[in-house]
Amino acid sequence: MKARFSSAAEADLIDIGIFTAYDNPTPALTFLDELEPWMATDTAPAQTFNISHLAEADFKPGGLRSYSAYRDLGVAAATHGLAQAHVIRMTAPFSPEWSERHHHNLQFQLVYVLKGWFSTDFEGHGVQVMRAGACWTQPPGIRHTVVGWSDDCELLEVILPAVHETVLDRGADR
Repeated sequence: MKARFSSAAEADLIDIGIFTAYDNPTPALTFLDELEPWMATDTAPAQTFNISHLAEADFKPGGLRSYSAYRDLGVAAATHGLAQAHVIRMTAPFSPEWSERHHHNLQFQLVYVLKGWFSTDFEGHGVQVMRAGACWTQPPGIRHTVVGWSDDCELLEVILPAVHETVLDRGADR
């Protein structure tokens, strides 16, 4: 398998068999044999440098969830839509009326709990309560229902691609 290391000093391609963190103190690498063609760095759109510093005024309503405010971290613009990252802050107490079974048509979704707790019922996995410091990935298309959150809940969400479809699964069993 071929790999490309993330540091410039190790940018040459190498053949590896069994690879361990001991073999490479910077284990952030990309397995080129497993990439889709659009994901290879030589064919992906040029990305721009981006920093997003915390400013309370950057939390805006109007995202997917009416009970949340979103802080865009600038990743969608910097990656030309390859990915999106935002902080989601719950702005209202949980209400069962917001519990709707749904799924997202996307390629990747990662959520990290920054503050408080968040609870979701995942198809095939049941109800999961994630507390500050918890991180999860959701496979594309997995049906899920949000079933609760703490009043101080904040989440970091990273999704690929930046623009994707959310589908309500009305009538789907929980």
